[in-house]
Amino acid sequence: MPIQIKNEIQLEIAHVLFIDIVGYSKLSISDQHAAVEELTRIVRASEQFQRAEAASRLTRIPTGDGMALAFYTTPEAPAQCAVEISRALKEHPRLQLRMGIHSGLVGGVVDVNERANLAGAGLNVAQRVMDCGDAGHILLSKHVAEDLEEYQRWRPFLHDLGSCEVKHGVRVSVVNLYDDQFGNAKLPQRFETAQKRRKRLRWATIAAALLALSAIVAGAVVFSRNRERSTLAAPEKSIAVLPFGNLSRDAENAYFAEGIQDEILTRLSKIADLKVISRTSTQHYKSAPENLREIAKQLGVAHILEGSVQKSGDAVRVNVQLIKAANDSHLWADTFDRKLTDIFSVESEVAKSIAEQLQAKLTGQEEQIIGAKPTDNPEAYDAYLRGLAYTLKTVDTPANALAAQKYLKEAVRLDPKFALAWAHLSIVDSRNYRQQSLQPTVALREEARQAAETALTLQPNLGEAVLAKGSYYYFCLKDYDTAVRYFEQARQLLPNSSRIPESLAYLERRRGQWDRSESYFNEAEKLDPRNLHLLTQHAVTYISRRRFPEALQKLDQVLNITPDDVDALALKALIAQAEGDLPRAAALLAPLHPNADNPDALGTQVYQAILERRPAPVIPRLKEILAKPDPALGYSNGELRFFLGWAQEVAGDLAAAQESWRQARSELEPLLKEQPENYYLIGDLALFNMGLGDKAAALALSERAMAANPIEKDPSTGPWSLEILARVAAQMGEPDRAIAALQKLLSIPYAGSMSTIMPLTPALLRLDPMFDPLRSDPRFQKLAASPALK
Repeated sequence: MPIQIKNEIQLEIAHVLFIDIVGYSKLSISDQHAAVEELTRIVRASEQFQRAEAASRLTRIPTGDGMALAFYTTPEAPAQCAVEISRALKEHPRLQLRMGIHSGLVGGVVDVNERANLAGAGLNVAQRVMDCGDAGHILLSKHVAEDLEEYQRWRPFLHDLGSCEVKHGVRVSVVNLYDDQFGNAKLPQRFETAQKRRKRLRWATIAAALLALSAIVAGAVVFSRNRERSTLAAPEKSIAVLPFGNLSRDAENAYFAEGIQDEILTRLSKIADLKVISRTSTQHYKSAPENLREIAKQLGVAHILEGSVQKSGDAVRVNVQLIKAANDSHLWADTFDRKLTDIFSVESEVAKSIAEQLQAKLTGQEEQIIGAKPTDNPEAYDAYLRGLAYTLKTVDTPANALAAQKYLKEAVRLDPKFALAWAHLSIVDSRNYRQQSLQPTVALREEARQAAETALTLQPNLGEAVLAKGSYYYFCLKDYDTAVRYFEQARQLLPNSSRIPESLAYLERRRGQWDRSESYFNEAEKLDPRNLHLLTQHAVTYISRRRFPEALQKLDQVLNITPDDVDALALKALIAQAEGDLPRAAALLAPLHPNADNPDALGTQVYQAILERRPAPVIPRLKEILAKPDPALGYSNGELRFFLGWAQEVAGDLAAAQESWRQARSELEPLLKEQPENYYLIGDLALFNMGLGDKAAALALSERAMAANPIEKDPSTGPWSLEILARVAAQMGEPDRAIAALQKLLSIPYAGSMSTIMPLTPALLRLDPMFDPLRSDPRFQKLAASPALK
């Protein structure tokens, strides 16, 4: 027997995914080869596999009837890889897999043929865990499940199965990973068999228990009369902080009460052992409501914190009371009289007292964080609270963004070492750079970068600073991988922040990872169940995917909270337009009167008039708005001028339309020098030139917009520019290019153009006058006659 020469590699922790092809031995040799090749293709297509392999942080070991993947990254990597493989298997129903995951020591060896191999407990336990499952199961060792529980987004998918006996009588504790999109919810056969065996052995005990059942039933009858709790009780260590009442004589001090409430909530949210509901979900309630039990039920918490703030000069009084919602009992209350310079100690004391009352465990780092004093300058803190109040507004309007930016800049001017204010300034700049509530200039992007780096330099472990850096990479640079790393780091420091999974939902949406985006939206909504913006964006995601019933459900959730929400009603009208139901859309839009600072709702109303081919009523409204344009809206004013010109064209007044477009072009062209990468602005200019008949300029600008935001880089909004090209080509006598673009657009999810977020649908092709030049083309007729897209 030849002697093998081994090159030993140092032991290290690996996160192992063991994969087995179920029924492999029953296959013919050719089918075995085909199954392994199919498995290899699926695994190699996994994003987690590709990332780890590109970073040289992965070892892949063939096992004959499957493979083992050892990740040297994070405990999440094998779990996420397994989820991606499980989802991909829906398109490969003949390939049946089971998977097991464990983290532990492995020793790599390289044999004489220079083939990598692995050995060690990490690999052995992963295989034993896998052996406990059947086809479709993703099973985790208890150790891995505990690691994943540290990440909020994994918790809903972890289902404890107990222990399972494997080789040599060894028992391993196993957790099943599944939801309705991946994994296998069915109890593994091994556990089912063990349960039946235990039932037979305990039959005598069960029979005896049945004799006592009548007494239990009698007790249940009495209990049912006073049944207060829901079937799924809220976690005992859970809390919502309601708006604090402003008892100051000066009503302008409302911002101060809002800020103190939010700072106490923020400190509580940094305690990982607590579930803390985000402020955006609590701000819809009164400061001292009567129906606390119902509010707690809506928010999914066991406790409510109420409070009030009274500010007079530099003296502050803060009253707080902690209430157990189930029986309205007061667990703790206190009054704090302090000088403005000592307000931070109140916020810290309240947070620590609540943690003590709810028996939440604080780590040393958490205790240090919630006791930190962000600034020694009371004027800087006052400016910070004013800016913070504007960041907490429901809608990100240009006015709110400018005010938040103004006060946060004042805060860091007064105290250049105020890291928390720097972090929030960066987040305001980054988010509004992307949303374009602030003009997306190079200078704004640079300010966002400098503010984030300053915050991190001042306080490297400040969660908000880490979040700011991730926001900069995502919103400003579209560097998604780097942004994810910062967001996951921030998650450890801000365990109750709904903004992190919300940001990850947007990020994955931009990457075209729609299912993963959906998972993050669900996670964020558990921490922020009544956040109107979050619920609306979840609906927008469904709209981009043309999943209109789910979108309508989300919008109804918004309207249950605020029945007259203009954005939600406009989006419902938009869905009706996309389905070709113009009367329903008209009924939804009739009561709405949006202004220029709500361009989406206003655009939906104008688009309705154009689809109906009755634009005359909206023309005076647009002229009235544009007579006094708001400079803060930037190029959005130009978009309104395009709609005005389009409405005038459909009404038959071509001369007026061309004048509107010429004026819009002259207003927007100078902005392009400051915003050379703004593909929305470039696309608008393409439409203006189209209206003015400049074919070469219109096509060139359409292509420039596509290059500025390619679909490959941004599958969510990248197709927006392709829709602009389709419209320009249709109007400019390029039917082949228009049809090709429309075929592509109808086959993918995306956020649409024309000041709405609706992707094109067959119904819109039938109604939109911009596609009139294509109506005699059989290819277009086929697209427009297509059934409703899914």
